[in-house]
Amino acid sequence: MSFPIYRPRRLRKNDTIRKMVRETSLSPSDLILPLFVTYGKNVKKEIKSMPGIFQMSIDNIRKEAKEISSLGIPSVILFGIPEHKDEIGSSANDPHGPVQEAIKAIKDKAPEIMVITDVCMCEYTSHGHCGIIKNKDVDNDATLELLCEEALSHAEAGADMVAPSDMMDGRIGAIRDTLDENGFSNLPIMSYAAKYASAFYGPFRDAAESTPKFGDRRSYQMDPGNSEEALREVALDIEEGADIVMVKPALPYLDIIYRIKESFGYPVAAYNVSGEYSIIKAAAERDWIDGQRAMLESLVSIKRAGADLILTYFAKEAAKALIRG
Repeated sequence: MSFPIYRPRRLRKNDTIRKMVRETSLSPSDLILPLFVTYGKNVKKEIKSMPGIFQMSIDNIRKEAKEISSLGIPSVILFGIPEHKDEIGSSANDPHGPVQEAIKAIKDKAPEIMVITDVCMCEYTSHGHCGIIKNKDVDNDATLELLCEEALSHAEAGADMVAPSDMMDGRIGAIRDTLDENGFSNLPIMSYAAKYASAFYGPFRDAAESTPKFGDRRSYQMDPGNSEEALREVALDIEEGADIVMVKPALPYLDIIYRIKESFGYPVAAYNVSGEYSIIKAAAERDWIDGQRAMLESLVSIKRAGADLILTYFAKEAAKALIRG
């Protein structure tokens, strides 16, 4: 069928009909809000490279929980900034650490929120890498034990889901076994399955205070040029017990999101990372783009590519825009 019989513009003539035939829609229920939890009281410190995003102490996290719930955002993911760091990240499994206490605070204030916890060592180690260092590199197998201890401490504190982001080989199976052996067989795992060594993480490292003190993370995070490897990583994590698989970052890797969804049919999450957020914020502040339209267009593109869930610093802002219509 061709012009003039077929005129695609007929279905674009006004907002009502555009909404009626829209193929991909975005809802607050698609979104997961990352939160940065720190020690102390009455702390709400804006992150310079991420306008509108804060490090918050437990008392402010508690206040935040009610607003998040009121906006229809169903879930948060927690990142901890501890008071003390050391070579092995020993505070990661502290039962009274920032993440463990934030879990309890959120479940007390807004029990309907699903609390997901990031499981990694980089926020807790003095060197900023994601595990134990041996011979100037992260020792994969030695790190697994630490990740298992951290994940278990989150489960014991009341987390609804754990999300390993470290990219160590075998960590999903090791964490699954640890959870099962300790009575948490029903606790799901969201795996950062295809996490690339990306320049778009820069602002996050300011937020989490996790910039490596030497080298980089390319020996354990994926090479940006690879896509077949992403499929192998996802297959391994599913085999080891992952319930949801994630692609990180999102926008430069929409093709990876699509391939994973098409190949596996599993629930797929995508992380709209700090650099993606800050680029839009910086351009909008200079009136170079319409910030709200760019935000919503970006999020829709991630969902259109195949993501079921989107981790994004835009969650509150996007939810408000969607509620307004």
